[in-house]
Amino acid sequence: MKLIIINGPNLNLLGKREPEVYGKQTFEEYLADLRAKFQEVRLEYFQSNIEGELIDKIQEVGFSYDGIVLNAASYTHTSVGIGDAVKAVEAPVVEVHISNTHKREEFRHVSYISSGAKGVILGFGLQSYDLAIQSFL
Repeated sequence: MKLIIINGPNLNLLGKREPEVYGKQTFEEYLADLRAKFQEVRLEYFQSNIEGELIDKIQEVGFSYDGIVLNAASYTHTSVGIGDAVKAVEAPVVEVHISNTHKREEFRHVSYISSGAKGVILGFGLQSYDLAIQSFL
């Protein structure tokens, strides 16, 4: 099985950015844990702070991978383009958020991705990614 995790803006700062919300572990550290746990999965990773690069990556892998775990971060609430890319590809997409976006600011309650996603997992910290990968197995 071939999956990719795609992370959006500011997630490259995990471990430094608002540790009370996002934790103290970097994503690269957590990714090593995921790869060790899911050895049967070819698990790739991509992160960008640029909306168009996220859309390009979704389109690039969306017809050849078995699934996409997508945390579009703040673009979740603003990007019709990313939402359209999710709907355009064949690979199922699981939308992931580290925090419970419904317990945060009102604008974070809206997702342009959810309607095209296989499912949504939020609020379980980094374990949200673990749960998303499990959903493909």
